[in-house]
Amino acid sequence: MPVLTRLIPSPVVVDITRGALDDLAGLLADQRISASGKLAFAISAGSGQALRERLSPVLPGADWYSVAGGTIDAAVKLADDIKGKRYDAVVGLGGGKIIDVAKYAAARVGLPMVAVATNLSHDGLCSPVSTLDNDNGRGSYGVPMPIAMVVDLDVIREAPARFIRSGIGDAISNISSIADWELSREITGEAVDGLAAAMARTAGEAVLRHPGTVDDDEFLTVLTEGLVLTGIAMSISGDTRPASGACHEISHAFDLLFPQRAASHGEQCGLGAAFAMHLRGATEQSGLFADVLRRHGLPVLPAEIGFSVDEFVQAVVYAPQTRPGRFTILEHLNLSADQIKDAYADYAKAIGS
Repeated sequence: MPVLTRLIPSPVVVDITRGALDDLAGLLADQRISASGKLAFAISAGSGQALRERLSPVLPGADWYSVAGGTIDAAVKLADDIKGKRYDAVVGLGGGKIIDVAKYAAARVGLPMVAVATNLSHDGLCSPVSTLDNDNGRGSYGVPMPIAMVVDLDVIREAPARFIRSGIGDAISNISSIADWELSREITGEAVDGLAAAMARTAGEAVLRHPGTVDDDEFLTVLTEGLVLTGIAMSISGDTRPASGACHEISHAFDLLFPQRAASHGEQCGLGAAFAMHLRGATEQSGLFADVLRRHGLPVLPAEIGFSVDEFVQAVVYAPQTRPGRFTILEHLNLSADQIKDAYADYAKAIGS
């Protein structure tokens, strides 16, 4: 029998070090991504401008484009602005919104994309998906994953700690997402990609079990690697299944029902994951999630992100509508609002609210 293999899509280079930004030009040249330095940088109007001043002297051939928000309109505008200018690559320099806009714009004009993250707020930094706001709320768009991923730990430390904590919640939620995927295999017969599941679960467990904090370079490195591995897992599976289950359905419900009040993606996903683990009867693991989230300063109760119990119940009831066709513990149990409220009371008691 022949030995069969498959190619795993991944970035050409992943650089997670202190001072990585200082050698960005050299890294792109060494990896034959851009020897000429002819690059289109997408940046925010805030921190991106300061980094532009720092990088402009060493990247004289680059052009800089300010991006106004993480919308589909902003991504299309960026693509139109850079079209036909013969760049080697598009560089998204900033947080998740900027990187998602850059990924979409690069795909639209057929250029490779380099992700240079300035915070670790969620697992989309290295994923084959751009999540962008549109007229109907928010949509997910398939795109090629970044050709290179650069994370300067010194720059990460300059971001508000809340953004790093958000990434922790998103990474840990992988474990709940994989449990949902495996439940769907058992109940509906959905195929599970074992390699994608293994990578996403390993990434989540590494963050969950690490004793460090956001003040430690070692922990930041593990968190960043976990987010990168999660992006690769999604690319392997061809969708967001390895990292998106009931936890993400609950988060998306918050975004859609309370758009002006929603917390960060990772905060909502971490809370959603702890509750979802409780729903599936994994009380001990739900308690571990809550303990780790609390240790990192993340919410485990809706009141901690400004929502009442009734609003949380409303979000959980609505959650399955955010991902039609996706089977999770929420679809499996199909609980009424009163049953969800009772389950929440049990959850709050179990984690020692």
